[in-house]
Amino acid sequence: MKKATIILILLLSSNLLFPQLEISEKIKIKRENLSLKGTIFPVKGKGLFPTVLLLNGFPGGELDVLGIGEKLQTAGIVTLTFNYSGTYESEGKYSMEYTMKDIEAAFDFLKKSNSIEKYHIDTSKIFLGGYSYGGGMSLTYAANHSGIKKVFSIAGTDHGEFFREYFKNEKFAQMIDSMFEQLKAPNGPVRFEEGKMPKDVSAEDVQRIKAPIDLRACAPLIADRKILLFAGIDDTMVTMENHMLPLYRALQDENAENVKFVTFQDDHSFKKSRGQISDIIVNWVKN
Repeated sequence: MKKATIILILLLSSNLLFPQLEISEKIKIKRENLSLKGTIFPVKGKGLFPTVLLLNGFPGGELDVLGIGEKLQTAGIVTLTFNYSGTYESEGKYSMEYTMKDIEAAFDFLKKSNSIEKYHIDTSKIFLGGYSYGGGMSLTYAANHSGIKKVFSIAGTDHGEFFREYFKNEKFAQMIDSMFEQLKAPNGPVRFEEGKMPKDVSAEDVQRIKAPIDLRACAPLIADRKILLFAGIDDTMVTMENHMLPLYRALQDENAENVKFVTFQDDHSFKKSRGQISDIIVNWVKN
């Protein structure tokens, strides 16, 4: 074997060229007196690494989100995901308001000194993003927290549009009510906060909390951020026409200068596009 080849093998195995990968690790995130179940994809190596807080769809339950955590880990990016309060093995009750608190608790976890030391987290490079429900909540959280400078959304639900459709489309409302009943504990994985299922919410309630959940209304609050949007042309759940494009247009109307909108000929599962999505996120985080 040639000397140059031997040297290259030694460099690769000694972690001098690339960070060493680890398997995912189960963690617990404390939110007040509750414990949220999470998974972190750590990266070993010298120095600190950029980190992504990656939010699940609803109700979640996956160890990873579209395989993105593992892909980001391979690229030297630490990734944390978790189950929302009141879902699966995370304690408490579920509501959108509690999800906002869950996200804040996850950020607190990443910024703790022992987390920084153990997982080599660069706290100046923590990014927020998510898929479906998690994508919508990432943008909602960013709209209410000016410290979030970069955020991405993969087919993120605009909950303002969700409720507009719910109130005007009886067939859609029946489908949603049936789905949520199946998700409801004890038979399903979600322990809903009292009065927080869609059927319990009135049009007046939605109007009153318009800015926090209506992404188009949030456009002025996030127009100064760096935003990465993904949409599936064949997505019939979070449609490009009703959810993603109107948000993009609203951001344009606010003269947003750092918005990237990527589309794929794929459905809501993004099974054909997951690798490409991960690659784009890696480049976006690192650049």
